[in-house]
Amino acid sequence: MNYNINFPHLHIYLEHVGKNIMIGDFSIAYYGIVIAFGMLAGLWIACQLAKKTGQDADTYVDLAVIAIICSVIGARMYYVIFRWDVYKDDLLSIFNLRQGGLAIYGGVLAAILTVFIFSKVKKLSAGLLYDTAGPGLVLGQVIGRWGNFFNREAFGGYTDGLFAMQLPLSAVRSSDVSEELAEHVVESGGISYIQVHPTFLYESVWNLLLLFFLIWFTRRKSFDGEVFLMYLLGYGVGRFWIESLRTDQLLLPGTNFPVSMVMAALLSAVAFVWILAWHIRERKRHHTNKVYM
Repeated sequence: MNYNINFPHLHIYLEHVGKNIMIGDFSIAYYGIVIAFGMLAGLWIACQLAKKTGQDADTYVDLAVIAIICSVIGARMYYVIFRWDVYKDDLLSIFNLRQGGLAIYGGVLAAILTVFIFSKVKKLSAGLLYDTAGPGLVLGQVIGRWGNFFNREAFGGYTDGLFAMQLPLSAVRSSDVSEELAEHVVESGGISYIQVHPTFLYESVWNLLLLFFLIWFTRRKSFDGEVFLMYLLGYGVGRFWIESLRTDQLLLPGTNFPVSMVMAALLSAVAFVWILAWHIRERKRHHTNKVYM
């Protein structure tokens, strides 16, 4: 198999991008290493934000242990449910995460539920927990998306734009190669390449910008939970567009519509309405208080 990954219009040619490293006879996937690093980085930033806001950083260490496990399970369940045709005849493959197969929104939904339950058990503010952990979640996504780079997955359709990425046809799953990609195969040095949108890169950069915004917004929020709602809104807007470019979309059963686009639109709308409703209510309350004064 050829391990080249090229960005021809940027004049970047990576001759050997492996998928794993060997320690003795044991293989460790770069995908797993990247995901783990993203989780640790996310925990670090959450702890830093906790300290700056007078919270106990150990609370977020305890939360992370539970939330990370639940999020990985949620991300895998979400992926398997919408790719059941791939796993139904080989159930043991459900437990093989080394080749990828984690859906971000599954992890996010699991994390939301985990934080809510954790807040009730510990008698803490759920909104404050969400706001503090939110930027950590985004940083984890910024880093974690590069796991898709090593796995040659989560890419988009054909493009000849500035950021076009070339992947050897032999290195990607045949199910991810659309008719359009097959029609635009590029031959170079005796190797057949598909030329795609690096959607993992688009999402990583979008999330990085979102992270900067959330950190800036943290000191300007009007209520606990608003930072996390801004995350859901901002991430959803970007994900809706990026998902439309991808060739490996998880589809709603019986349709050709990507489930992540539905989830992105739904969560963005909920977040927007929630924020708007809160500010309208507060404005009315402030106006009422002025009248009675």
